[in-house]
Amino acid sequence: MQCAVMKVAWPALIVVSLGCLSASEAAAQGLPLVIQPAEPRPSPAAEPPPQVDPDAPVRRRPGRLETYPEAVIQANPGAVRAPPPEAFPTDHLPLPDRWRVIEAVGVNERWFDPYNQNTLKGDRPLPGHESLFVVVAGVSDTVVEPRSLPLPVGVQTTQDPNSLDVFGRSDSLILSQTFVASVSLIEGSTAFKPPDFEARLTLAFNYSDVSVPERRILSVRPSKGPDRQDSFLGVQEAFIDYHLRNVSERYDFDSVRVGIQPFTSDFRGFLFQDSQLGVRFFGNRDNNRYQYNLGLFLRLEKDTNSGLNDITQSIRDDQILVANLYRQDLPVPGMTSQWTVIYNRNRERDDIHIDDNGFPARPALLGDLRGRDYDVAYLGYNADGRIGRINLTASAYAALGEDRNSMFTGQPADIRAWFLAVEPSIDFDWMRFRASGLYASGDSDPYDDVEEGFDAIFENPQFAGADTSYWIRQSIPFAGGGRAIGVNGRNGVLNSLRSSKEEGQSNFNNPGTILVGFGTDLDLTPQLRVSANANHLWFADTAVVQALRQEGSIPKALGIDVSVSAIWRPMMTQNVVLRASAAVFEPGDGFGDLFQATNRDDRFYSVLLNAVLSF
Repeated sequence: MQCAVMKVAWPALIVVSLGCLSASEAAAQGLPLVIQPAEPRPSPAAEPPPQVDPDAPVRRRPGRLETYPEAVIQANPGAVRAPPPEAFPTDHLPLPDRWRVIEAVGVNERWFDPYNQNTLKGDRPLPGHESLFVVVAGVSDTVVEPRSLPLPVGVQTTQDPNSLDVFGRSDSLILSQTFVASVSLIEGSTAFKPPDFEARLTLAFNYSDVSVPERRILSVRPSKGPDRQDSFLGVQEAFIDYHLRNVSERYDFDSVRVGIQPFTSDFRGFLFQDSQLGVRFFGNRDNNRYQYNLGLFLRLEKDTNSGLNDITQSIRDDQILVANLYRQDLPVPGMTSQWTVIYNRNRERDDIHIDDNGFPARPALLGDLRGRDYDVAYLGYNADGRIGRINLTASAYAALGEDRNSMFTGQPADIRAWFLAVEPSIDFDWMRFRASGLYASGDSDPYDDVEEGFDAIFENPQFAGADTSYWIRQSIPFAGGGRAIGVNGRNGVLNSLRSSKEEGQSNFNNPGTILVGFGTDLDLTPQLRVSANANHLWFADTAVVQALRQEGSIPKALGIDVSVSAIWRPMMTQNVVLRASAAVFEPGDGFGDLFQATNRDDRFYSVLLNAVLSF
């Protein structure tokens, strides 16, 4: 290519211009091209030649290089060949590929170092491959949990003369150690698009040591004593993820995942958050403004003491069909809306299931003690994001369906229950202040043909202090001794009167829940966060509790739950997380009526010490 004065001959037209046009470009456009070299300017004859300083540095005229750097030897077999050196400026050198750039500055990987480039963490492809990666992860989760709660006793088992009552001494201690190991094989260049294929396996091993002051709390057999050591290995993930197609140039996609996989139905885990066996289609549209899920899950049995998946038992006759749609920036920019429909089909009426400690889980020891079948559809709207300076999370659900055998009447009953939760917050620099409100409807008449108590499928709420809260963290026993029936479930906020969150059935004959709370999160340093929370809890309606306890009047007030926690990340990453929390529960009049005892504690406590180490 040469810059010159060009005369381009068109029929009956001559165009003269200054510019740069190659002969091939002109030919491609069908233009006959005549190129005349530009005439040089005549130099003034009167000007003397310039004086040159012999000591001045020599300046080279820009143009084509006369010498080139030494050839770079390709040391990465199978990689795309680098362009020739003359294609680069002198201050740039070609490198084999983008994953090994850091080696050019002398940094080599160490297999035990997850902070820098590491083949085991998926930072580079496997040797001999261009787009095949492996990701290995390991987690150690250690829990030390002293606590107190009303413990039911039987007069035939207690050894304490001060505990001859329905509820006795309350102190207990839990030591729990969980090791999680995960490996994923991923095919595809994932920097700009979803993986083409992924296979993942995650195993979790738990060892627990629990001590309580009364017998028949940890086992139905009094001979077992008040201490228990237990271990279990569970399969938490085992799935194949296949990328079906891309539907846009920005990699909007459709994928399918089959196997044991984690799933959360909403932003805060109010309705269904678990790792279960299923098949799920998911993807996005419109530059990721829309995301969707279509899934079918078959519920696995859980180990009683660890809560891990037990694949050695038969799959439960309990199916969950999920469909939801997310839309970003709706109704305002910064807010994401989600619509969800979940159908839960349960056919365990003829199933008798005893947990590992010998307590009945299905059917629950409540009401007519008969098994139940039910169909329930959850219609929900969830929102998460911000409106101006206000951060906002909100959830609303309607539970509609039919219980084939109401536990009070033995007859079919319609399910009509409601749920609403909202948590606004505002940030001031390093401080966040938030308020929490929750309403789950309760059954106002257990003997009619409508069940109005809201219950979830498998809740794990990240709300109102989450598991640092006493009421959310602890399962308060209601009746029947030990694990037979709980007012609420461990890591759950709903007063559902279930035998077990893991192994029991949903129960829509329950008193419901009302919660109002306030809290704050303080990021004192990049490594240290301190949080505080205070919640006041009530029953929404005590008609069911009165019928079960055969009492004419039970107040709604459960009590006040106050907690404080600290999270320290010494390396400012999630690889080392140390957490400590303490909670105190001040019983209200309703709680006092339910758990009267001659030596009943005035208040209850929960302490949580937790260390999580991740690779």
